[in-house]
Amino acid sequence: MDPPRTKSWSIHTRPEITSKYQILTRVGSGAYADVYKAVRRSDSLTVALKEIHDQQSAFREIEALQTLQHSPNVVVLHEYFWSEDEDAVLVLEYLPTDLASVIRGAKRDGLSAGEVKRWIVQVLCGVDACHRNSIVHRDLKPANLLISADGVLKLADFGQARILLEPGFIAGNEHPRTPEQYSPNRAAFQPPELIPEAEVVEGHKNQEQGALGKEVYGGQLDELRPKDSLDIDKESSIHDGDASCLATCTTSDVEEDLLKTSYSYEVEEGGNDGYGPLTSCVGTRWFRAPELLYGSTKYGPEIDLWSLGCILAELFSLEPIFPGSSDIDQLSRIFNVLGNISEEVWPGCSKLTDYQIMSFGKVEHPIGLEACLPNRSPDEILLVKKLLTFDPSSRATAMELLHDKYLNEEPLPVPISELRVPTTNSAQDEDSSSEWGNYKDMGSDSDSEDFGSVDVTNTNAGFSIRFS
Repeated sequence: MDPPRTKSWSIHTRPEITSKYQILTRVGSGAYADVYKAVRRSDSLTVALKEIHDQQSAFREIEALQTLQHSPNVVVLHEYFWSEDEDAVLVLEYLPTDLASVIRGAKRDGLSAGEVKRWIVQVLCGVDACHRNSIVHRDLKPANLLISADGVLKLADFGQARILLEPGFIAGNEHPRTPEQYSPNRAAFQPPELIPEAEVVEGHKNQEQGALGKEVYGGQLDELRPKDSLDIDKESSIHDGDASCLATCTTSDVEEDLLKTSYSYEVEEGGNDGYGPLTSCVGTRWFRAPELLYGSTKYGPEIDLWSLGCILAELFSLEPIFPGSSDIDQLSRIFNVLGNISEEVWPGCSKLTDYQIMSFGKVEHPIGLEACLPNRSPDEILLVKKLLTFDPSSRATAMELLHDKYLNEEPLPVPISELRVPTTNSAQDEDSSSEWGNYKDMGSDSDSEDFGSVDVTNTNAGFSIRFS
């Protein structure tokens, strides 16, 4: 019997790819994926080739992008190559810049109200498409919101995404599909047509599902929220975060060592659908919802809504709202702005995995979002408040915000053609190493270094840690 072939770990040695694409240069690299800029030989179309070294991430990204293939605010998957003895290589549309670069440029040149609104509308459309298709992105941040040369914003990097199961459906003894079941080399999709700009906000009212109120659309999200029997996510481990942003063709926010800056929560095995339990170790810390920071493994699309609130706050202030240097520091920063959590403001919070383990000194006078968003209008602040709320069930949906009066009153969102688009992405800016966009410089190795005192107390449950 012939010995098994060794993986090449390089698309340069794969003739089925090099015969169709001229590989120009590597534009992103990490422990679990590499991204190359390339040109399709048949028509000279510039594309991004994403070589994914982790099978789980590859499954997720392909499934999510297939599901969202007709969404104009989601990156286009042209085709992919995959076989049992090779890594998956996704052929994605090449998008030269991202929202992180827009924010950096706005620090120098400013953003008009109409520009801010157009960027917000495009982000909301992308998130709404995900949630309507039962997809939780789990790593929303400015560097994963890519922008074409003509100003179209698209969600990218679905390596951490999850497609939630229908309520009541249990997958039985199914297991993740093998690469062969994905039909490698399959030419996938035609780029979707863009919704006319005049219809982006108002046009949602004409969609088949129509303009949904909190009771209807929120109820749909409630149904998608995992129950005990549907707590499913075969997390290969915390390396998901390391591959972050590689589909975006940027490298500005790849952490050098995720183990230094995140906790790994032990999760009991559960579910026999082949995916396993959900994990709290998803997303980039600055945009991570409080329930994840407290170790929750029972969550749904609402974690994306918290991330969305952080993104909108950053668009308004041009600075990250919660730039924590560790998970503990992240929670402390949130509490300093919003106040402490309690059963009164967040029913059920006492049941969070790490609620009994971690306690914080009471914040007597939280500064509030108004202090974080100086010189912004009440409507802009209210928009962020609708998302940055502790109780996940109280967060506004993307569809609700698309119908918010702020986006539908003067000044209206500018046409996409009038948006100022940066010429480079956040990783290519010369000064990126000193800017917030560089997630490599996120702080100390130890959570306890951020606090004056740390008290450890033995309890019936084991121990608790109090930070002050």
